[in-house]
Amino acid sequence: MQEPLLGAEGRDYDTFPEKPPPSPGERTRVGVLQNKRVFLATFAAVLGNFSFGYALVYTSPVIPALEHSSDPNLNLSKTQASWFGSVFTLGAAAGGLSAMVLNDLLGRKLSIMFSAVPSAAGYALMAGAHGLWMLLLGRMLTGFAGGLTAACIPVYVSEIAPPSVRGALGATPQLMAVFGSLSLYALGLLLPWRWLAVAGEGPVLIMVLLLSCMPNSPRFLLSKGRGTEALQALAWLRGADADTHWEFEQIQDTVQRQSSRLSWAEARDPHMYRPIAIALLMRFLQQLTGITPILVYLQPIFGSTAVLLPPKDDAAIVGAVRLLSVLIAALTMDLAGRKALLFVSAAGMFAANLTLGLYVHFGPKSLAPNSTVGLEHAALAGTEQPLATPTSYLTLVPLLATMLFIMGYAMGWGPITWLLMSEILPLRARGVASGLCVLVSWLTAFALTKSFLLVTNAFGLQAPFFFFAAVCLVNLAFTGFCVPETKGRSLEQIESFFRTGRRSFLR
Repeated sequence: MQEPLLGAEGRDYDTFPEKPPPSPGERTRVGVLQNKRVFLATFAAVLGNFSFGYALVYTSPVIPALEHSSDPNLNLSKTQASWFGSVFTLGAAAGGLSAMVLNDLLGRKLSIMFSAVPSAAGYALMAGAHGLWMLLLGRMLTGFAGGLTAACIPVYVSEIAPPSVRGALGATPQLMAVFGSLSLYALGLLLPWRWLAVAGEGPVLIMVLLLSCMPNSPRFLLSKGRGTEALQALAWLRGADADTHWEFEQIQDTVQRQSSRLSWAEARDPHMYRPIAIALLMRFLQQLTGITPILVYLQPIFGSTAVLLPPKDDAAIVGAVRLLSVLIAALTMDLAGRKALLFVSAAGMFAANLTLGLYVHFGPKSLAPNSTVGLEHAALAGTEQPLATPTSYLTLVPLLATMLFIMGYAMGWGPITWLLMSEILPLRARGVASGLCVLVSWLTAFALTKSFLLVTNAFGLQAPFFFFAAVCLVNLAFTGFCVPETKGRSLEQIESFFRTGRRSFLR
């Protein structure tokens, strides 16, 4: 489905040249690569994703610790543990809903900075928790901050990045989220659970300090009629030696054509609803692969299956593999293209989920199953498996399969879903639609995370893995028929493609 973006004759496709833009644009891109400020601005923003990734998996080492807590006010039951694990996603859904307003009201940068308030408050509540309500409220507040940044940061990064490096920079939100999760797993081996919450405050403070020195998105500034500030912001991002007038005129032309607010009648126009529908479906299918419940309950899942290594070590290893995989995706995204990585990603996740389901159903059971979150029945449901010995290499299968799943997700459906959302959404609807995408994503994540324990106790741990494997097959078909290739195209070119209506991606 790449042909429409590879160039076509006619006035409608004048913005899709086969060759690079004229010399001013070429000089702009050269200036960008020489100027490091765009990378600094990206780093400042994606520190919010670091905090998001850190907070997302906070429960993985904390739930087992709290379920064995000597404090009766903090000793979690199975039901309370499931709420502690899943309430984060409700907060993230609320954050995505707020982003539908804040993204266009405050702007991308200020919205990211605003997320520091609930994030810092949430970590403080969990660090000083003396009861379940403080844990749940703190978890929800950090989830709210995560949902807000999940909607705002990809848009900010895509709007300040040039086409030549937008793929690599567009992968940095996911890369930093993964690094945040890995940091939590690593610190979980060293620190008690309260100090894990205290450590989460650091990146939030650094993010606010750095972002206060960064410019706003030139596209947002132009949409608010602040042309002089927009040109100054673009010049700061591209460098003093770059010729920014060609790029500024492109952005200005797009903004002027979309200066009015989006009406419901216009929302029914195919060039508006098609990219929004693609982005929404991608976020929905991304969550249905099972990534959130697997990450949230990673350590308990390992504790419920026969594994060779301690569950804490397994979780840290998986976090390291996830970080490496996202790094590979960031380096290859602008070379291999988005669709190729999405195909590889879905195929890898399918193989991993199928392997995990078959292992749980037919493989050895754990000698010391973890009963902390009610998963102990899952590995044993309906089958008579042989007992595993601690030195059996067969018990490496859950770790290897989970590593394959995380690697597949992190190389495609993790970072590219965020990147494509920020690339294909039309400018007029970008703020609202990105918030809607996050809302749909985290409501789906909440439903999966909350029902995961119920399903495993009723049908066995293999049931959700078989379901996730089936979803990965759907993702393969969706990528082939619905997802456009956006490699090397400016946001204005991508929007122009959908506006022409030459071919529907949703047929």
